[in-house]
Amino acid sequence: MNQDLPDVARNETPHIHAPLEWVGMSRIDMPLHLHEPGCAGPVHAIVDAQVNLPAVTVKGIHMSRIYTMLDDLSRREATGPGDLNRLLAQMVDSHRDCDTDGARVVMNFSLLARRPALRSPELAGWKAYPVRLEARLERQLFSLRASVQVEYSSTCPCSAALSRQLVADGFRKAFPAGRGLMSADVAAWLEQNATLATPHSQRSEASVSVDIPVTKGNFGLMTLIEQVERVLATPVQTAVKRADEQEFARLNGQNLMYVEDAARRIQHALAGCYDNLHTHVRHLESLHSHDAVASAGACSVVAM
Repeated sequence: MNQDLPDVARNETPHIHAPLEWVGMSRIDMPLHLHEPGCAGPVHAIVDAQVNLPAVTVKGIHMSRIYTMLDDLSRREATGPGDLNRLLAQMVDSHRDCDTDGARVVMNFSLLARRPALRSPELAGWKAYPVRLEARLERQLFSLRASVQVEYSSTCPCSAALSRQLVADGFRKAFPAGRGLMSADVAAWLEQNATLATPHSQRSEASVSVDIPVTKGNFGLMTLIEQVERVLATPVQTAVKRADEQEFARLNGQNLMYVEDAARRIQHALAGCYDNLHTHVRHLESLHSHDAVASAGACSVVAM
């Protein structure tokens, strides 16, 4: 019956003869079972899938073929880098009549990971990490790039110094020179006045992009995420009790950082571990209505 239906893409030619870099579909919803240790269950992926169209006389590509291939991928028990390589090869092969020699797939999703509280051993909660995977096959060369986003807290070093100065001034006024001090008196004053001024801090975001070796069995996404969280030292928390909140306050106080500090920390720690490393950080300022941002590429790391 299908042979009786009109096929404009096959039987007509375009009026304008010009090659196209990418043609396909965007924002396809699909479940994806990742080969990613530490992350249970499928993710809801938003997928873009395209091929190039060098043939100037071909009116349209075979989008239904690409969609069917993606659907087959969604039913795999575990998807790794090798599966994306094979998917792209299939997409190219299915479009030989279009002179296609390139394909790309972009997947956006969030990884859900269970994170323990800082101090309460019985307490844990779920945290979502936005991820972007981009796989390309161009002239038989496969490449894979991953981007992850980590939320953390940042306390401004300048604001902390200004706050400490105000507390010190308040202490000197409360305890003039020459007055004998007892440790209990100092402790009592600090308990009431140590927050005479407090530094500003804010929720912040670090986006880190790296090339993934095509020979790896998994994407290594949680490994990358955990490396970034260890470097920054103040990842946002899920469930907390007072002891966990106090520990979080301690970590913030010991890890004062400008947006420049955060970007440099990440680049320095991950340099040599990944190819084509790029970092972008954003501090959602609580002092200003605008944000502070910093970016660094692979060439930004200088040994000291």
